[in-house]
Amino acid sequence: MDQATKASRINTQYDVSDASFYVEDRWQAPFAEMRRDMPVSYCSDSPYGPYWSVSTLDLIQQVELKPEIFASSIAVGGITIIDPPEDMKLPNFIAADAPTHTAQRKVVQPAFNPSEMIRREEEIRQRTKALFDNLPIGETFDWVEKVSVELTIGMLCILFDFPWEERLDMKRWSDWASEVSPDQSEERTAAFMEQMTQMLTKFDELFAARRAAPPADDLFSRIVHSDAMGDMEPMERIANIALLIVGGNDTTRNSMSGFVHACHLFPEQFDKLRADPSLVPNAAQEIIRWQSPVTHMRRTCTQDTELGGQRLAKGDKVILWYISANRDENVFENPDQFDVARDNARRHVAFGHGVHRCVGARLAEIQLAVLFEEILSRGVRIEEVAEPTRLASPFLHGFTEMPVKLVPIQ
Repeated sequence: MDQATKASRINTQYDVSDASFYVEDRWQAPFAEMRRDMPVSYCSDSPYGPYWSVSTLDLIQQVELKPEIFASSIAVGGITIIDPPEDMKLPNFIAADAPTHTAQRKVVQPAFNPSEMIRREEEIRQRTKALFDNLPIGETFDWVEKVSVELTIGMLCILFDFPWEERLDMKRWSDWASEVSPDQSEERTAAFMEQMTQMLTKFDELFAARRAAPPADDLFSRIVHSDAMGDMEPMERIANIALLIVGGNDTTRNSMSGFVHACHLFPEQFDKLRADPSLVPNAAQEIIRWQSPVTHMRRTCTQDTELGGQRLAKGDKVILWYISANRDENVFENPDQFDVARDNARRHVAFGHGVHRCVGARLAEIQLAVLFEEILSRGVRIEEVAEPTRLASPFLHGFTEMPVKLVPIQ
């Protein structure tokens, strides 16, 4: 890049990759300023190296619709802000471009088609009802642990035919796989690979069982009997298993917890939902928008290009801040407000946009809607009894602990 281009570059004073913005819940103002004054801006110094920030919904959608220019492939950087070491690159279908991404997505997609979702919805309802039957009334418990984690991990156990008694292993692997941290020490890398190897060993057992059986409609059978994914190398198997676990667990988990916190901040919205339960599907979309469980996705420029009046160079790291786009004032009126009746809640980009839009989006929406309906049917209000603790991550936006009580509504 020439010196004139560098001189004209808009630099931001904010390194929004700093996890403290999210732990301390102070990310809203910096992103609002960036959307207003510098929707495409450059951060020259961060623990993850220099990067471009894209902070408005329209520009993020522009990037997502040009995968030939803004690549997802792990070969050029992958989908998170961190640059993985050469021997730690984990190639999964979301961290791939065409034709690999197209072929592998076609393998997974049928497990989330409408007929499958109808079947899954009944299983979700049964599990959600059983969980609430055992929750205490008037006693403090951790909503994240007892509800959000249990419901989302339970869904994965059903989807993967995974042993229920080993479900906490899957939760631990998910936490490790989704962690984005500037700590790339040998100790952390070794610990990460130990967890991923444990995960691979277990899932290879599940794969082997499907491979030995005739082809069926379940997700793992589709994978092992497919040309595109049936003969993956170990690192690719690790990467795709981790993707399915994280995508099916962390994002929905954090939206479930986000709903409780949103109702704490905006209690009138819970009352509105009680008065009109037909708003439940829209409320599910709204909490996904408001919470934005995936903070960012990364793309890498495959050529020199222009975006939002800025000149980007081949090889530049481009961070799409979904959490900012979902509060875009030019799209959402009063964006910081949680509004269960918001008429354009579905315009959020929390699931991505274009060819990389989340394959399991509908499953997440169903899980959230079923949870809301179960809460309403119980005639209780969920009261926070202490400030929740938030996840220290620039990649996933969520909670690690949320003490609550279920209080009967008089």
